[in-house]
Parts: sequence; structure tokens; C-alpha cells
Amino acid sequence: MGLTTERVALISGAARGIGAATAKALFDAGWTVSLGMRRPQMPDWAKDAPERVHLYTYEATDPATATGWAQEVMERLGCIDAVVASAGISLRKTPVEITDAEMAQLLEVNVQGPRRLAAACWEPLAASGRGRVVLLASLSGKRVKSPGAGSYAVSKFAVVGLAHALRQAGYERGIRAVAVCPGFVATDMATAVEGRDPATMTQPVDLARVIHMLIDLPNEASVAEFHVNCQLGETY
Repeated sequence: MGLTTERVALISGAARGIGAATAKALFDAGWTVSLGMRRPQMPDWAKDAPERVHLYTYEATDPATATGWAQEVMERLGCIDAVVASAGISLRKTPVEITDAEMAQLLEVNVQGPRRLAAACWEPLAASGRGRVVLLASLSGKRVKSPGAGSYAVSKFAVVGLAHALRQAGYERGIRAVAVCPGFVATDMATAVEGRDPATMTQPVDLARVIHMLIDLPNEASVAEFHVNCQLGETY
């Protein structure tokens, strides 16, 4: 087993958007970060302390990469204190229009990927005494805003349910799980689909601040869901 560092976080979908912003926020706060990417590349902000950045080739649809990632981090870094599951995909189709294969892909990436990653890291998270699991859900996991958002919303409702299930499973062992549910975020995925001005959307760096805060809270300040919106909604 490698040298145990102070605190280690695994972040999937770390190449861009919310995952990349969260990785930088935790790194800047002194964490060691392990970045799961399809095509790993050392970020520019890591140049002053590359020893605190670990890269791993992660594919959400491949179960072996979740267990392999957790094993490699334990061998090299010695602990896992937090998992941030940020990898996800979107598909604008109603549940009537979507094909079986497309629905299976949505659920595989958005739900099964985070579930497998949390499971692979479970024992190290429990050993830390204050393990954290952050699942990037969506306000689409709380309400269905439009017909085209329907199938995506089905997958994100499942992500919110997964966060609650993990919270129940790990609570007595010091693991706290939370579903972070943003509305429109200025990422490549959202701007391509919505065509909105990115300046009117929630910024990834602000979501990263939220995630850092949630991870940093003590066990006695557990948050099950955190909702963030860039516009006035009926409820969220």
C-alpha cells in the first residue's frame, strides 16, 4: 500500500465541466485528487503539485474500470475519503420516442456508473470514518420540465434515489451521501442542448464550491439533497 495522504477524492467526469471545476476546487483546498477521464490528461492547474493529482482511464459503462480505479488509488495513495460522480450523458427524447438501447445507455452511464463507483470505494470510504459520496443529479431528477427532458429525467430521478439509498446504507459507518441537483449549468453538454446564453446559467465553479462545502461538513451536518437553480422556478 502506498503512502497515505491527508485526504483523497475520486472524481469521475473530471475532464470538463462540473467534474473539472470540482477537481480544481478540492486540489486548491489541499486535497489529493484522482481524476477519472476517458482520455486522461494532466490539467494545467496541477503543475505546481503534480504529486497530488492521479489520473485514471475511466469509462462509466465498463464495470472493471470502477474496481480497477479504486484498487489503484488504494495501492498508490492509501485511502479514499470522497467520491464525486460527475460523469453523465443527456438525450432529449420522450419515454415514448426513446429506444431500448438508448434508455439502457442513459441508465448505464447516469445510474449504474455512479453506483458501481460508490460500491468499489465503499470499504475505504467507511474506513475513513467520514466518507463522502456526491452524486451529480439534476433538477430533472425532481421534476419533469418538458417532454424532451422526460427520458433524461427518468435517469436522474434514479440518481436521486440512489443517493438516498447510499445514504441509508452507509450512515452508521460514517458515510454521507448527497444528491446535488442543479438546473441549467454552463457546460458543453447543457449549452449544446439548450442554446441558452452561458452567462445566465449556473457556473461550474459555483457548483464546485457547493460540492466542496458539502464534503467538508461534519457527520453531524448531513445533507441529503442540495438544489441549485439559475432561474426562478415554482419550487426549485
